[in-house]
Amino acid sequence: MIDLAPVHINVNAIAPGFFHTKMTAYAVEQDEGSILATVPRGRLGNQDDIAGAAIFLASRASSWITGHTLALDGGLVAAAG
Repeated sequence: MIDLAPVHINVNAIAPGFFHTKMTAYAVEQDEGSILATVPRGRLGNQDDIAGAAIFLASRASSWITGHTLALDGGLVAAAG
């Protein structure tokens, strides 16, 4: 990814935490309380959380960011650190 920086191509990633999706629906239905207890913000992510990050990374506002993974996890990684 860094080899594309000289040609002005930024490569970044979004690493979502726990979001309510079709894939996570069963786990959320079974044990939402335990899942939320691990997330400092106390809620699951939603489509607006992803959209905002994607729009930011696609905009000129992020032109100086490359080679970064943006954790969208409500503080889960920071709390573990």
